[in-house]
Amino acid sequence: MKAIIIDDERKARNLLSVLIEENCPKITEIFEAGDLLSGVEIIKSEEPSIVFLDIEMPEHSGLEILNFIEKDIINFEIIFTTAYSEYAIQAFQLSAIDYLLKPVRPSQVREAVDKAIKLIGKSQINNRLEELKKSLTSSNFEKIGLPVSNGIKFVDFNDIIMLEADGMYTKIATKSEEEILISKPLKHFAALLEQMPNFYRPHRSYLINLKFIQQYVKSDGDYILMDNGKTVSISKDKKDEFLTIVQSISS
Repeated sequence: MKAIIIDDERKARNLLSVLIEENCPKITEIFEAGDLLSGVEIIKSEEPSIVFLDIEMPEHSGLEILNFIEKDIINFEIIFTTAYSEYAIQAFQLSAIDYLLKPVRPSQVREAVDKAIKLIGKSQINNRLEELKKSLTSSNFEKIGLPVSNGIKFVDFNDIIMLEADGMYTKIATKSEEEILISKPLKHFAALLEQMPNFYRPHRSYLINLKFIQQYVKSDGDYILMDNGKTVSISKDKKDEFLTIVQSISS
């Protein structure tokens, strides 16, 4: 399997190359480029399966890669390398784009490459890059990328009614279709969506979109009725906080 590292810093390229050689035996050939356009030429000639791409480079940002490669012939996965802020990291996660946070650690490289190998050829990388670019240039995120069996499915936050824990999986109920079962635990989404004002976790097994609350029922232990007919429990220690939120919404 071939890979290419595109980064304007020689030291960064050398370090990452060593980490890949030591931790990723499936990658047998590594190419390097010091700028985006040189990297694009190598991609076209060598057809690597994985592209390690720095975002901040002179002349052209790594995010511009789709401007130089036809979208319908992209058959590789991208792993960005970045020293970006916490806000940008959230953008990567919501867009289901993998990244290595500088300074890069061996465990990061192994995990990112393993995930990339599973997604090669079925991940709609061009769609994910467009979502990432939108997120990085906007103060408001609009969608989340969900890993499903045949790639990545983007769902608008305004379509998500609720998320429910199902062991190490999460069931996501949306307005437009039946439940989507995702192979990630609820705590993953709770951490990712905690800054989103519409989402609230009234119980360790649920994360709800406050826009879709139909009724708060003060009987049978108190519970929330959602627009899709599902009932959601409220933890005892969350009742007062939840009532305060509900009153602020209805006032």
